[in-house]
Amino acid sequence: MKRRLVIVGGGILGCVIASRLMEQHHGWQVTLIERALIGSGASMYSAGVHFPVGRSEWVKKLGAVSAAYYGALHAQHPELPIHPFGMWVAAPSMQADEVASRCVGLQTPPTDERLPVPQDVAHGHALGWLPSCHVCDVQRIVQWHARALRNRIAVLEGVRVMKIAETAGGVHILLSTGQTIDADDVVVAPGPWANENPFHDLTAELGIRTKKIVAIHIQRPLDHGAALYFPMEDAFFAPAPHRGHWLFSYPCPQWDVSPGDCRQMSVEAREIDEARSVLGRIAPGLAPSVTAGRVFCDAYSPDREPIVRRIGRHGHIVFAGAANGSGYRLAPGIALEAVDLLVHWHSQQGA
Repeated sequence: MKRRLVIVGGGILGCVIASRLMEQHHGWQVTLIERALIGSGASMYSAGVHFPVGRSEWVKKLGAVSAAYYGALHAQHPELPIHPFGMWVAAPSMQADEVASRCVGLQTPPTDERLPVPQDVAHGHALGWLPSCHVCDVQRIVQWHARALRNRIAVLEGVRVMKIAETAGGVHILLSTGQTIDADDVVVAPGPWANENPFHDLTAELGIRTKKIVAIHIQRPLDHGAALYFPMEDAFFAPAPHRGHWLFSYPCPQWDVSPGDCRQMSVEAREIDEARSVLGRIAPGLAPSVTAGRVFCDAYSPDREPIVRRIGRHGHIVFAGAANGSGYRLAPGIALEAVDLLVHWHSQQGA
C-alpha cells in the first residue's frame, strides 16, 4: 500500500519537495495543497537570486545542493528563466577573513576588461568574485514544477487547510471545501504563514518570527554596472533580465508582520530612506536610483538557520521552512533534507 503524504504549501519549497520525492521514491501517494494559486505567495515576490554563501557549514551545504539542482535544471531545460551571472563581493578589508568564511568559492577578481571594477562601491571596500550565481523568475519555476507534477500527484489550488489533527495512526486534515483527507504523513511548508492558523499550535515551539522583506527595483540598463554582494550588510545588487531592471535587497528591520497585511503593502517612504541609507554607506553611486520595489515577508528562525524537523506528538508531521529570506536559494537543499527525514523515519518504523 502506498504511503499517503500531504504537502501543505505550493511555493518553491513545497513543489520541490514533491518533485524530489517522486523522483526518488515511487511508493508514495502525494497531495499538494495551496491556499491560493501555485507560486502566488512568497515565491511570487522572491528576488530569485542565488549565490553560494552561508553563515554555517550546514547552510553552505544546503546552498551547494541547491546550486547543483538548479544547474542541472537549467542544463536540461534551457528555456526556463534562469539567468547565470558573476557577482562582485565587497567588504571592508579588515573583515576579509570573515567574508571568505561565508562565501563558497570566493575568487580573486578576474583581470578582464569586460568586467571592470565597479565604480559604485564605497571607498575602503575590498573586492572578491563569485562566479556561480544566477537569478530567476521564481513564480515561473514553481509553476513549471507544478505542471510537471500534475500527472503524478494531486494538486489542490484555492483550497485552505482548516485543521490538522494528528493521531498515533496518522493525520486527519479538514479542508475549506468541506473535504477531509487522511494521510500517513504531512509536510508543512507554509513559508511566512508559519505562525498562522492552522499551523500555530504545531509551530509555536519553533520560535519563528515573520519579518518584512523589501526588494528595491532600480531602473538602470542591464548592461551597465555589476552585480554586487555586501556580506557584512546582508545586502545585494543584482540584475533581473526577465523583468528588465536591477534588484537591491537589504535587511528591512520590521518584525512580526502578517502575510495578509504584507499582500496589501506598497513601498513606503521609510523603506526608500532605509535603502538609500544602506546604499549611501556601501555603494553611494546607486543611492539616487532608489524609487520603487516590492514588499512581502518571510519566516525567520531563532538561530537564522532553516528548520527541518518533526513537530506534533506522534512523528507524522514534518515542518520545512523558516529559510530566513533565502527560501529560493536553499529550497532544493531543504527539500532533500525533508524527503530524507520522511523516508528514514519510515524505514526505522519498518513501514
